Amino acid sequence: MKDSDIIDLYWQRSEAAITATADVYGNYCHRIAHNILGSPEDAEECVNDTWVQAWNAIPPRKPLALKAFLGTITRNLAINLYRASHTQRRGGGQVALVLDEA
Repeated sequence: MKDSDIIDLYWQRSEAAITATADVYGNYCHRIAHNILGSPEDAEECVNDTWVQAWNAIPPRKPLALKAFLGTITRNLAINLYRASHTQRRGGGQVALVLDEA
C-alpha cells in the first residue's frame, strides 16, 4: 500500500489505517525503538504509542514523507522512555546516605 493511500485512511478516520501502517512500517519503527531501548517489550510499547500519536496527529497534518514522520515519532518516544527509565531521582542517591549519617 502506498503512503498516500495510508494517509487517506487516516483522514477518513478508518481503523484500517493503523493496520496498514503496522504492516508497512511496523518492522522499521520497531527497529528504531529497539536500537534505542534495547528491550523488545519496551520497543513494542513504543511502537504502539507511535500508532496512537500518528492517529492523533495526521488529520490536522498531512505528512509529506510518512516513513520519516513515523520514524521521528518513534525515535522521540523511545528517547523519552529511555531517559525516564535511566534517570535517578534528585540527589543521585545521596538522600539515603544523608539520612544514615543523621
